[in-house]
Amino acid sequence: MDSSPELCESPLPLLCPPSTAPAQAQIVHAGQACVVKEDNISERVYTIRESDTLVLQCLVTGHPRPQVRWTKTAGSASDKFQETSVFNETLRIERITRTQGGRYYCKAENGVGVPAIKSIRVDVQYLDEPVLTVHQTVSDVRGNFYQEKTVFLRCTVSSNPPARFIWKRGSDTLSHSQDNGVDIYEPLYTQGETKVLKLKNLRPQDYASYTCQVSVRNVCGIPDKAITFQLTNTTAPPALKLSVNETLVVNPGDNVTVQCLLTGGDPLPQLHWSHGPGPLPLGALAQGGTLSIPSVQARDSGYYNCTATNNVGNPAKKTVNLLVRSLKNATFQITPDVIKESENIQLGQDLKLSCHVDAVPQEKVTYQWFKNGKPARMSKRLLVTRNDPELPAITSSLELIDLHFSDYGTYLCMASFPGSPVPDLSIEVNISSETVPPTISVPKGRSVVTVREGSPAELQCEVRGKPRPPVLWSRVDKEVALLPSGLALEETPDGKLRLERVSRDMSGTYRCQTARYNGFNVRSREAQVQLTVHFPPEVEPSSQDVRQALGRPVLLRCTLLRGSPQRIASAVWRFKGQLLPPPPVVPAATETTDHAELRLDALTRDSSGSYECSVSNDVGSATCLFQVSAKAYSPEFYFDTPNPTRSHKLSKNYSYVLQWTQKEPDAVDPVLNYRLSIRQVGQWGAAILNQHNAMVKAIPVRHVEKGQLLEYILTDLRVPHSYEIRLTPYTTFGAGDMASRIIHYTEPINSPNLSDNTCHFEDEKICGYTQDLTDNFDWTRQNALTQNPKRSPNTGPPTDISGTPEGYYMFIETSRPRELGDRARLVSPLYNASAKFYCVSFFYHMYGKHIGSLNLLVRSRNKGALDTHAWSLSGNKGNVWQQAHVPINPSGPFQIIFEGVRGSGYLGDIAIDDVTLKKGECPRRQMDPNKVVVMPGNGAPGLSSLQLWRPLAIFLLALQR
Repeated sequence: MDSSPELCESPLPLLCPPSTAPAQAQIVHAGQACVVKEDNISERVYTIRESDTLVLQCLVTGHPRPQVRWTKTAGSASDKFQETSVFNETLRIERITRTQGGRYYCKAENGVGVPAIKSIRVDVQYLDEPVLTVHQTVSDVRGNFYQEKTVFLRCTVSSNPPARFIWKRGSDTLSHSQDNGVDIYEPLYTQGETKVLKLKNLRPQDYASYTCQVSVRNVCGIPDKAITFQLTNTTAPPALKLSVNETLVVNPGDNVTVQCLLTGGDPLPQLHWSHGPGPLPLGALAQGGTLSIPSVQARDSGYYNCTATNNVGNPAKKTVNLLVRSLKNATFQITPDVIKESENIQLGQDLKLSCHVDAVPQEKVTYQWFKNGKPARMSKRLLVTRNDPELPAITSSLELIDLHFSDYGTYLCMASFPGSPVPDLSIEVNISSETVPPTISVPKGRSVVTVREGSPAELQCEVRGKPRPPVLWSRVDKEVALLPSGLALEETPDGKLRLERVSRDMSGTYRCQTARYNGFNVRSREAQVQLTVHFPPEVEPSSQDVRQALGRPVLLRCTLLRGSPQRIASAVWRFKGQLLPPPPVVPAATETTDHAELRLDALTRDSSGSYECSVSNDVGSATCLFQVSAKAYSPEFYFDTPNPTRSHKLSKNYSYVLQWTQKEPDAVDPVLNYRLSIRQVGQWGAAILNQHNAMVKAIPVRHVEKGQLLEYILTDLRVPHSYEIRLTPYTTFGAGDMASRIIHYTEPINSPNLSDNTCHFEDEKICGYTQDLTDNFDWTRQNALTQNPKRSPNTGPPTDISGTPEGYYMFIETSRPRELGDRARLVSPLYNASAKFYCVSFFYHMYGKHIGSLNLLVRSRNKGALDTHAWSLSGNKGNVWQQAHVPINPSGPFQIIFEGVRGSGYLGDIAIDDVTLKKGECPRRQMDPNKVVVMPGNGAPGLSSLQLWRPLAIFLLALQR
């Protein structure tokens, strides 16, 4: 495999002008699109059916190879896709949903110029089941529902595109132009989604079966859907009643049963129970209209809804408010004389004790006050009130007017549900000369708490006073208002806020304050605690590849990004794991504590290797890694080479134009040569590593500049195999970074503008040819290795024109279920006519006693599509490949079509190979037959040596004369 003398005049690669190119992108679809169209000229719309697979490809060009990123706007995609972009040239969404429609953007960038951004709008098509409801104007309702004048049948559906509605009575389609008794219209507020059938002045014939049929006109193959309703003179909306009161109060542990009874409705309504908030309780059973909740608990309280629907009128709904008796959270408050604005208890002043319990039902709870174990007696100086407007609802207060020494004692407030098994709940408060309002403070040495990240922390505030109220904690920082628990306010009975595994974002100021319950109802007392969380340093770069030419200086810097404390306490350098002496201190940098530096005066082979800098801030450490060397960066392959493949069909070889640039060539010593390694790729993509399929070659180069395109032509590659290419630059330092890629054999799209425009069908893309969608069956691409071993004998070619088992050709299989006259059409790409005459050359194989016909047609695209016959051949032509040259003169854009027609039986396989389209006229003199390749080992008719030599002798004799 040597460089081709056609493009490279010397063994050196060809140095071309700078080849750096900005990214360009194009979006193509490869999934199950219904249609891709241009909307308003500039917008591309991709239409796909819901639940199909969306596949979009972003085809990019540019050098270096651009990176591709997919994003989406307009419409809400799945949460996962919104949170993360897709970094891949192919975007694939399995079972796409309607919410995933919208505009998808492909962004390609390679650091050269501005990024290329292309977009396509994905339109997801769907049609839901329609819903039909029946209504009557309220003003007409007097007694039975449908014995009045006007009825409305409303049909609603969700679809994309907007659905078309058809109303039928029985099997007859309705329209107001044919029946004055009906009116069909679309409500303004639901255009495109709802159609209403209005039956005016009900007539006997209006009691019938009505069908609403919805259609999206078979877009994406979505079938029509329909729903039917039988309207009778007994049709009525649902009606309900409950077996219990709308508010049901029960005791915990009771078994609750609620019945929802239908009192009307035709058709028979469906009943459904629901609970708000949340689902039905665990263990609850809803059967028809009966709801059963065994052993009900306080958490089961809430609203239970029974709903009846039959699509007539509005649904009927009944609600039961289930209240399970409970008592919890007893609190008290001590309120000194409000009029005198006192915050202390003083003899001769008024005092109020308040008690509150969270109860269900709240209004049914009763309170009773006791003093020193005996019921408190009402008097002129002792008043008990309920529902104090200054306190929470359903609160009991005991007021002591003109406090006396004899009023000191222990007061108890007891809440209860009389006659209920729910236990009473009580709370005590002691009133004495020692009862004083609270004070709060931070213990000495605890105003600033410093802990390491991941450790537990305890913030403490001390409360003095009698009684001591709970302490409420909150964050002072405005940007982080919530506590680590997720609460804005957290109660601690002992004044200690305990934090498990603190993180750096918990640092800040915390406020502790006294609660205004279970203590004095006075202004809260406050204090603050500062929490400082120490965490190890974070540095950059965490890893860096440093390249430099031999003999040049190198500066390594490790920078502290963040940490607590935010300073470098120590920095240790190592080379290949060995400790280095501390670098000399620069006087000007003695106050700099945010980075550490190491300077190499001149890079050598011995000083190349791995350096690490370990930075510590007394809490932890972090490491910067530097890989220092003088080796060259990797080459960057050029992927946009036009038509890199050159094929030679008869020899089954091909050549490949390999192009690349050198990444940052000036960063290190000049590249002297490249080592090229070529290995054939096996069937499953793995490189074949045996000696016979591997080749290594050195490619010398001159001075390589940044952006210059280097080119090397690989020859003697076997069709249709792929190869792994490894390219390594070498400098005076040695081997640099290797780059690898896989090259595949591809045939160019057949175009008259190509210098080599023969299609050998060796590529799965078959040179841009496509199967006609209007024929009976398709052409098949195969070779001797992929043939069906049970194929019909005595028909079809054993190999392609080259005679090798790997070579591909196109053929038609005429076995069952094919019938006489069935046609298969293979259509070329569209060509723009740039010449007056063209010549179509191809090889054909027509062997078998049932051979039909092979036709060549030209499809003109001037005004619509017009097909004309250019060539035709029928019947058995022997087990040989023969060549035909067909002249055509298209007047405008055109396509060529190979049409195979099935004959009278299954022994009629027809094949074609090596199709060429060239400008100009066809050859005037042709061998007779045009060109014959006799297939080995067959009994097909052929030409003897004498028959072949006779025309040649006559031709030579004519030349002598």
